[in-house]
Amino acid sequence: MNDILTEKQYQAELLGILRDQNGYTIRKATDFDRRFAIDREMLFGFLNDTQPETMEKLRKIHKDRLEDTIVSFINAECTKKRGSLLEVLRHGVELSGHKLELMFTKPATTFNKDLMRKYEMNRFTVMEEVWANDKERIDVVIFLNGFAIISMELKCNYAGQSTDDAIYQYRMERDPKSRLFLFKAGTLVNFAMDLHEVYMTTKLDGEKTFFLPFNQGNGEGVNAGAGNAPCEDDYPVHYMWDDILTKDTILDLISKFIFIQTSEKENEKTGKVEVKESIIFPRYHQLDAVRKLLADVEENRTSLNYLIQHSAGSGKTNTIAWLAYRLATLHDADNKIIFDNVIIMTDRVVVDRQLQKAIMGMEHKSGLIRVMDEKCNSADLAIALNGNTKIIATTIQKFPYIVDSVQGLKNKRFAVIIDEAHSSTAGKDMAAVTQSLGMGDELYQDMEDEIAAELARNGKQQNVSMFAFTATPKPTTLQLFGTINPNGQREAFHVYSMKQAIEEGFILDVLQNYTTYKTFYQINKEIEEDPKMQTASAKRQIARFVELHETNIAQRIEVIVEHFRTTVMQELGGQAKAMVITASRQAAVKYCQAFEDYCSKKGYKGIRALVAFSGKVKLPDDTEYTEPGINGIPEDQLTKEFDKDDYQVLLVANKYQTGFDQPKLCAMYIMKKLKGVNAVQTLSRLNRICPPFEKKTFILDFVNSYEDIVGAFAPYYTTTLLSNSVTPTAIYDLEAQIDAYAIIDPDDVDKVNEMLYKEKVQSADKKKINFCLDKSQKLIEHYSIEKQREIVVDLRHFVRFYEFMIQVSSFEDTELHKKYNYIILLLSHINIKHPGPGFNLDGKIRATQFVQKKQDEHTKSEIVAKPVVKLPSAETFGLTPAKEERLSEIIAAINARTGKSYDSDVAVKAMLQIRDILMKSDKLKASAKNNTVKDFEFSYFDDIDDALIEGLEQNQDFFSLLLNDEEIKREVLGIFTEEIYTSLKQAAEE
Repeated sequence: MNDILTEKQYQAELLGILRDQNGYTIRKATDFDRRFAIDREMLFGFLNDTQPETMEKLRKIHKDRLEDTIVSFINAECTKKRGSLLEVLRHGVELSGHKLELMFTKPATTFNKDLMRKYEMNRFTVMEEVWANDKERIDVVIFLNGFAIISMELKCNYAGQSTDDAIYQYRMERDPKSRLFLFKAGTLVNFAMDLHEVYMTTKLDGEKTFFLPFNQGNGEGVNAGAGNAPCEDDYPVHYMWDDILTKDTILDLISKFIFIQTSEKENEKTGKVEVKESIIFPRYHQLDAVRKLLADVEENRTSLNYLIQHSAGSGKTNTIAWLAYRLATLHDADNKIIFDNVIIMTDRVVVDRQLQKAIMGMEHKSGLIRVMDEKCNSADLAIALNGNTKIIATTIQKFPYIVDSVQGLKNKRFAVIIDEAHSSTAGKDMAAVTQSLGMGDELYQDMEDEIAAELARNGKQQNVSMFAFTATPKPTTLQLFGTINPNGQREAFHVYSMKQAIEEGFILDVLQNYTTYKTFYQINKEIEEDPKMQTASAKRQIARFVELHETNIAQRIEVIVEHFRTTVMQELGGQAKAMVITASRQAAVKYCQAFEDYCSKKGYKGIRALVAFSGKVKLPDDTEYTEPGINGIPEDQLTKEFDKDDYQVLLVANKYQTGFDQPKLCAMYIMKKLKGVNAVQTLSRLNRICPPFEKKTFILDFVNSYEDIVGAFAPYYTTTLLSNSVTPTAIYDLEAQIDAYAIIDPDDVDKVNEMLYKEKVQSADKKKINFCLDKSQKLIEHYSIEKQREIVVDLRHFVRFYEFMIQVSSFEDTELHKKYNYIILLLSHINIKHPGPGFNLDGKIRATQFVQKKQDEHTKSEIVAKPVVKLPSAETFGLTPAKEERLSEIIAAINARTGKSYDSDVAVKAMLQIRDILMKSDKLKASAKNNTVKDFEFSYFDDIDDALIEGLEQNQDFFSLLLNDEEIKREVLGIFTEEIYTSLKQAAEE
């Protein structure tokens, strides 16, 4: 027998807290007018107390019928087609020429004492055991000024019941047509709550009623997940009465968060546009993020930047809309507006219209928001920034064009919200943003002052705060926008993790049904001669030859089509769709052709494909293809057409791998190497849920290992932490490396910068600049082609790292900035010629014996969070070491040639182990001291077998291959010859 807590006791406890702690009045259920879902006494008490003069005027007009007239009129406003209780509460009603306010929100400032007094006169009441109709009794109903706004079904876990039982009651035992629950006219939100968890819905719709979790999350950081954390002194759902059901929060929700979303969709059968309305109530993490950001900004004004790490499925568009709307009217403690403008930036070329609809749903105010769409140019954006529009939505690509055109913005304060803060925020686009919004049109004494000011514009501007949203923060993003935690690591200001989103059912775990395939084949020469060629170039040509080989594509298409037909097609009531990720535009065209050929040959109906790629593609037969030409539909109509039942498969090449939201996608077939953030974003196209269906996902991967994909997801599964920071030392090391090439004359750097910073660059100046750059070009051309490429890589490396460093630190060095300006011009000036025609393998090799062999099937996700990431040093910034890359390519070729599957990372480590063994050889040291590198090779390869035998125990299979195959051994280990020779020769001479 339960003697701890009953449902009735829990209910009584809640009402007591609302009365004693939150200032509610407890009313009897008999005071409820079920016909209009109101408490008449509370409504008219509020109206008479707050607006006595208006009520007196209306009483003269309507006399004894006044109360019935007001109630009927408000009810008509709530229940009409475009009406709602939300609109009535927010904007009041106008009756007989007189305005009645039905609630008073908290004023933005404390200046208006009368508004503050009326705000405090709002009436909050609660009833228990409320009869919605003759058959249905609701546990708890909350009222604002007499209007029923919240219903709650409570369950007690000690009595053997939970939120599942409450949800069942709402779905199966509550009439959506009763006035209390009537959509838009009745309660704004309905909570199912037990002692541990809370769920919510804004629309009762019988069995189709969709409930969302409304929980804080269990744990923090890497331990964060679904649910609520245990609480020693209270129930885990205590935040409901401590926060959500307080008077201030409820008024805040009604006036500034809840909105009615309208979406339009064309009915495929009738062709008519159907309008669907939804009441949007913030999920807990959305409310929490916005309120914490506002509180911090209120205190720190424009002095900080913020990173918000919210997973896919977090409702990011609405969170951004709420944040933008609130920042636009935010005042500080001195009642002063904090931001003059709020700018929403996205990486997408076409700004999301959904954002505009969401903000307009919160406030129907003309001129509040302007979307700079594809028809607007940078001049339009400059005008908007100088104007009075409070919220401007645009693309980051427009900013570089207005750096010089926007004047006088230094006295304005900006909040910049970045949607998907990725790599574009770490380079010149981001620098352009801070330049545009930062310091204005100062007059400079000389070039040195102007460069110093330019450096200052690049860093954090005192008049600009940035709010960066991403699910997958890179180290550079964490450095730019992250907050330093007590351990000295940079982290997001607010986190809603992938793990929590999966556990709460907002997104799916796409790694649950993951199958890998391996392609085996034999490469043969078709010519007699045996030409020497660059290994890396040859490997790339062979890989591309195999990738586009018709037999390979035909076999893979067979696997794809049959898997889709037998396993995927019946999902989502027969509406399931799939995406094929190809490695190139040519591959996309050839896979599309093979898809059509196979389905036609088999006589399959009901499986049709669309292809997506940019520009024009020419195949070896000289036929040219475009996406619209193949599909027979305009490019901008593709997503709309793919949503229809006519098409099931989308074959893509570098399109729709990010930002594409299609809930019907159930399967993905991968023919492309995916790494890091790109892997996470691509596979996440599958993770959208598709109510009311229980969606399953399937991935067949022909290229990547499951372990590599799991590794790509690990840093973003919970929270992401940056453990190191950027320092100037590395950039100076890079500068020294470039100086050592002796390709840049310091005098030329000064001359070019003098001309660059003139008020107007004359034609003669341009010729002088060109002369200086030509000198550097000729000095570069004195080196071998390989060395020239290395120099260009170092120059690009310098530019990228320098741009990033001045973004994230207060680093200033005028001389270094002048060199940066010069290198930028030099990189656009130089053009490294290819050393002759090279060796073309077309028609000279033949691939046979293709086999697509299934490797591993993973039916359970194995993600373990690995939250710590590191910022690359200047030496490795964004680059893979050439030797390691070459080794990986050679090992991949060995695998294809031998039918083996040596792990590239393991093999590379093994090679480095052999290198270390060889470095300790006294025999080789003596040889290096006394021989040229060419003669050294003989003793080097003699000693390799001893090193292989020494390491044989740990890497038996791979080392045995090298011992038994002289050609492969020389190919693999020849990479280290020069490195070992140089090191040993230096050591011998010291």
